[in-house]
Amino acid sequence: MLQAAAAVSGAGALGGCAAINPLSASPPQLYTLSPKSTFSPNLPTVQWQLLIETPAAAAGLDSARIALRQSATTLDYYAEVAWTDRAPLMVQTLLVESFENTGRIVSVGREAIGLRADFVLKTELREFQVESFDVPVETPRVRINAKLVRIPEREIIASENFERTQAATTSSFETVILAFDEALDGVLRDLVEWALIAG
Repeated sequence: MLQAAAAVSGAGALGGCAAINPLSASPPQLYTLSPKSTFSPNLPTVQWQLLIETPAAAAGLDSARIALRQSATTLDYYAEVAWTDRAPLMVQTLLVESFENTGRIVSVGREAIGLRADFVLKTELREFQVESFDVPVETPRVRINAKLVRIPEREIIASENFERTQAATTSSFETVILAFDEALDGVLRDLVEWALIAG
């Protein structure tokens, strides 16, 4: 479930699509998304250990700002709101937690912790924005490319793209974020299940 990490007054500012103003009198309202917690009951239990690298991302998405695409060739940001962390770091944390939530893997962690690993998961955050063109309502889109790499050979044993869109039920920003959470939820489930089976 979506968690609002902080709140500010002036909710009317949420509808804007400009960069967050660091000189604003109030801090931005912060949002985070949730890890996946339910998976197929037929998932295998694996005895290997996994490291998850920080996802690569284009500069426009490697930010704490919440991206909004109003045309196929532009990228804007919602005003006065932000993620609790840079999007790639937030997604890395959610991947770690989602793998842990399966209960089917010996150990999983961020690459920075130095865990002895059998596999490394390399990902690229290719789409992580709300889209408002060619759709009747604002629609979050999440797309992640994933590669499962065997260690120490550095051999790619599987590669796949995972993508989901989820239309918001209303035009309010709160429901847009809930739709974002649902889109990422589907991607996390598919990616985690794919990795456990591929490994």
